[in-house]
Amino acid sequence: MALLVWVPELDTGIPEIDRQHRRIVDYINRLYELRSTQDREALGDVIGEMVDYTLSHFVFEESLMESSGYLFSGPHKKVHELFTRKVAEMQSRFDAGEDVTDELHGMLSRWLFNHIRNEDHGYVDTAKAYLRMAQQGGPAAEKERLKAELLQELEQRQKKKGLLARLFGG
Repeated sequence: MALLVWVPELDTGIPEIDRQHRRIVDYINRLYELRSTQDREALGDVIGEMVDYTLSHFVFEESLMESSGYLFSGPHKKVHELFTRKVAEMQSRFDAGEDVTDELHGMLSRWLFNHIRNEDHGYVDTAKAYLRMAQQGGPAAEKERLKAELLQELEQRQKKKGLLARLFGG
């Protein structure tokens, strides 16, 4: 495998998620560049940073899915957990002295792009709708807007009623 190249079809349209995904790609590419150096300390640092960052990305993504009410957030979280276990196992093998860099790079490269295209793109519409609502003030703001419209309509009816009462002596 070679360096990963980001392509527009991987964008979710959620800027923070896309930024995080690109950063994970950067880590995978750093792993690729270091794999032939035999600098175990640098490799260990990149693997550790990548694992930590990916875990924090999963927490962010799962929180967004749950907040937005995404129906499949539970199964999506399970996919993250399985992946995390695989990577932790490879990190342990690396820490024990085994050279897993090519295997890890290949697995990460395949998994990330497949995961973004398949699982992540599944929650995008739900998350975007949630984020739009949150920007507009969420359900409370929508409730207030509807209340204001209703009061305005009632006020207009009262004015019409008053006008008709005055005209017809009611």
